[in-house]
Amino acid sequence: MRTTRTATTVTAGTVAVATVLALAACGDDSTSSSASAASDYDGDIGATDLSAVCPSTVVVQTDWFPEAEHGHLYEQLNYGGEGRDAVTVDADSKVVSGPLFDGDAGYTGVDLEIRSGGPAIGNQNVTSQMYQDPDILLGYVDTDQSIQNSDGMPTTGVMATLDKSPQMIMWDPETYPDVHEIADLKEKKATVLTFSNMSYIRYLTGAGILDESQIDESYDGSPATFVAADGANAQQGYSSSEPYNYENEVQGWMKPVDYQLIHDAGFPTYKSALAAKTADLEDAGTTDCLSALVPVLQRGVKSYMEDPAATNELIVTAVEDFNAGWVYGDGNAEYGHRQMLDEGLVADGTDGVLGSFDEDRVNEVLDIVTPIFDEQNTPVKDGVSTDELATNEFLDESVSLS
Repeated sequence: MRTTRTATTVTAGTVAVATVLALAACGDDSTSSSASAASDYDGDIGATDLSAVCPSTVVVQTDWFPEAEHGHLYEQLNYGGEGRDAVTVDADSKVVSGPLFDGDAGYTGVDLEIRSGGPAIGNQNVTSQMYQDPDILLGYVDTDQSIQNSDGMPTTGVMATLDKSPQMIMWDPETYPDVHEIADLKEKKATVLTFSNMSYIRYLTGAGILDESQIDESYDGSPATFVAADGANAQQGYSSSEPYNYENEVQGWMKPVDYQLIHDAGFPTYKSALAAKTADLEDAGTTDCLSALVPVLQRGVKSYMEDPAATNELIVTAVEDFNAGWVYGDGNAEYGHRQMLDEGLVADGTDGVLGSFDEDRVNEVLDIVTPIFDEQNTPVKDGVSTDELATNEFLDESVSLS
């Protein structure tokens, strides 16, 4: 589950929703008659036919309400084209669904159901939700979360949706003109507002980048405390969201913030990786589906990053229809997409493949968080391997953002 997202009605005195935290049987070029799917979409199946190997509805559990970081999933609904009229926004269940498209290859013969996370599922983490509901094929699971749950609820990442995590620590550049990275806040003895029990915060204090005495775990998702401190406090957030909100939306602030990504401070987790339950990867039916589906999802990332306009419209519409306290307008979506490009949050892996995991990097995260979770009495599975935490076996190596 998204563990550090601010949910706010963007006024400093309001505490809104606060968090405690997504085979082809690649057919020939001819089209076939459409398969029956939950949306009852009756278009012809195109060159990529998933109907023989995947469930009629592919269910993906996300970690928050619709936002630009999830744009690759909403892109698959083809809201800018043939699929637009078949998309359904369920405000009660906080679900967006419709026929799943593979870009120019057309309709794949199955539906895609995108489930919101965070408050939409009672702030349960995504892994717990996946283990409770067998209909969920894939969920957003951070690498450090996969490690933490490797003993009792193991998951394996099958595609990285973000090459860099947008998680960050931000501060007021007017108050702290000499602060250029998180480590500089230590000398200033600035209070850092965070949610409780965040593994990256334990990393920052354990590595001596911040002092334990600086950490204030009373953060509830509202900007109120940060604004009331008039720049004295630093605060966790997302580079793809909070800098825009605080400069343009948060009454009482309305000016820039500065920040450093947690990734650049030495915590290289894969944020919101698409993961399956590890045991499911021993099932031939699931692996056949993923072998065909994951390349489609890779192409969805590429397509969204190249042209986000229609998908951003769907994201904003869904958030408005949900009316659940999460405010996300056109400006938010445009900024989020731009940040993902400008900061390299979405990028090819070290092997040049979009969505790939780097084994050395996964091992680095494993080395960082294992003692943290031992201290928290949630020990990592003894002898857990990198292959159990993430795999590139389902990726199409020809798909590249560049």
